[in-house]
Amino acid sequence: MPNKRDNAVNVGIDVGKQQLDIVIHERQIHFTVTNDAQGIKQAIRRLARYTLERIVVEATGRREYALVVALAERQFPVMICQPIKVRSYARAEGILAKTDKIDAGVLASYTAKMQPPIRPLAMGNLRKIRDLIARRRQLIDMSTMEKNRLDVMPSFLAGDMRRHLRYRQAQIDKLNQHIADLPELGTLSNKQIAALVGVAPFNRDSGKLRGKRRIRGGRASVRTVLFMAMLTAIQHNPIIRATYQRLVGNGKHKKVALTACMRKMVTILNAMLRDQKPWREKHA
Repeated sequence: MPNKRDNAVNVGIDVGKQQLDIVIHERQIHFTVTNDAQGIKQAIRRLARYTLERIVVEATGRREYALVVALAERQFPVMICQPIKVRSYARAEGILAKTDKIDAGVLASYTAKMQPPIRPLAMGNLRKIRDLIARRRQLIDMSTMEKNRLDVMPSFLAGDMRRHLRYRQAQIDKLNQHIADLPELGTLSNKQIAALVGVAPFNRDSGKLRGKRRIRGGRASVRTVLFMAMLTAIQHNPIIRATYQRLVGNGKHKKVALTACMRKMVTILNAMLRDQKPWREKHA
């Protein structure tokens, strides 16, 4: 009996400012929709007819954002690929011409033949935090350029440039508050700060019943930042990596281990600010 996945299709979507060109590789089908809310709904309705293996969209500097979010919310297997990989594939295949339709076809062929891994996309609060961080980076870059200009431009322009810098700094300060709202850091005990963030486990016991310990409450925005930090820390920070590997090695669920690492990180940061001490390896 044929497997349902044998009929699965790979889809490439070329994202333009005005329209989306969509190619279904195994069916050699091409269609276009407008790159707006209505067009995206049309694309989703049509793609929902198929068993989808992968949908690949090229990173275009955020023009693909609304489309990718809509596909991910429907739990479609969507992924964003870097243009350099697709261009290298096209050259290897001898595809030199470029039109929107051809580009969509190249994307569909690339995902069908190369089968790049599908990774979970940042959604909800995690996506919001990433967007805020990206905007903060943009503002810092703009401020740096303005500061450099301040040294070379005529002095009669300095007042205007300093006002511009103050305005940019106010925007950065506002973003900082949204990104990590935890002013109590360094002023509470480790247990208190962990509970405030929402990474302290609470018992669920009643009478003879003994339930699993779970986290609850706290500040979701701060937990989101910590979660992002942990994804990097368990790869590169020796203290956090050792803690994570030890917990997983002892049979803890990966999510439980990750939460424990978040708790360890926030208590370390709390101690650093409280004692006005820099990061030290002996924090382990």
